[in-house]
Amino acid sequence: MPKSLRTIINFSIFLAIGLGLIWLVTHNLTAQEKEDIISSFRRANYWLIIPVIFVGIASHWYRAVRWKLLMEPLGYHPSTLNTFFAVMVGYLANLAIPRLGEVTRCGLVARYENIPAEKLVGTMIAERAVDMLVLMLLMLITVVLQLDIVGIFFTRNIWEPLQAKAGGNRTWILAGILIALVVLAYIAFRLIARSKIGDKVKAIFRGVWEGVLSIGKMQKKGWFIFYSLFIWVLYFTMMYLGFLCMDETRSLGIGAALSVLCFGSIGMIATQGGIGAYQILVQQTLILYGIHATTGYAFGWIVWLAQTLMVIVIGFASLVALPVYNKGKQQATTK
Repeated sequence: MPKSLRTIINFSIFLAIGLGLIWLVTHNLTAQEKEDIISSFRRANYWLIIPVIFVGIASHWYRAVRWKLLMEPLGYHPSTLNTFFAVMVGYLANLAIPRLGEVTRCGLVARYENIPAEKLVGTMIAERAVDMLVLMLLMLITVVLQLDIVGIFFTRNIWEPLQAKAGGNRTWILAGILIALVVLAYIAFRLIARSKIGDKVKAIFRGVWEGVLSIGKMQKKGWFIFYSLFIWVLYFTMMYLGFLCMDETRSLGIGAALSVLCFGSIGMIATQGGIGAYQILVQQTLILYGIHATTGYAFGWIVWLAQTLMVIVIGFASLVALPVYNKGKQQATTK
């Protein structure tokens, strides 16, 4: 299958899932419920979204700074502006095609900083792994601190259904499938290793492994841990400030902000740019805190639109700024 066709299919599937989720929520709404959602949009104070956007930009800046720390043990010291521009263009690319952003930002830094792309892929994977670890830790803290609200919801709607699906004979079936996948992966690896592209694949794996090991080799481990936590503090701050834009959510506290952050992050991963899934998960989470479904749905859209518009504007600006900034660097170097 041609790469362009595969890209179009992937984009269509993820977008269709997101649009399908929107349809599932909206197609049965009564006229009154639709009016309530529109009214929530009208009553929102959009000026209070401006601080949310600035905090979001700061989180992306510190993500770029943290990414630089992963490159230093490999012997590379890229410009912070280049890494920031690349991160923002990567987020922009992810809005169009799932997972394209990771490839894009690595390619941009490789191009403008002369760093092997396969090593950058390794640092990016390490960065994503740390983010997933922090998210899981936040989810655990959120559930434990709010067992009376989130804990019961998590148990009834996630943990118990998973136990039911994996119970009985299905456990052996899942184990058999896992073993078969491992065997097939080993066979495929052996075949690739003996083929002409084996050396290239090995180089990629070596680069990825070096990127992962760079965490252990870095001299500024303390700063890396600080930035990894601080990025999520900024994400939390975005959500907490976002509550201020609507009268109904203004009184919500830290616990609600943590819950919306955690479950909303899952929605951002689930569909194309989070469309559909993010709004639903934010809505369902806010219902736990006494917020009406229509208000929660409107709030999800407001926060999602603010983040998405920020990525579009800053992403396109970064795309334009990259060649201009690096041309200026080259001219300064030659003088």
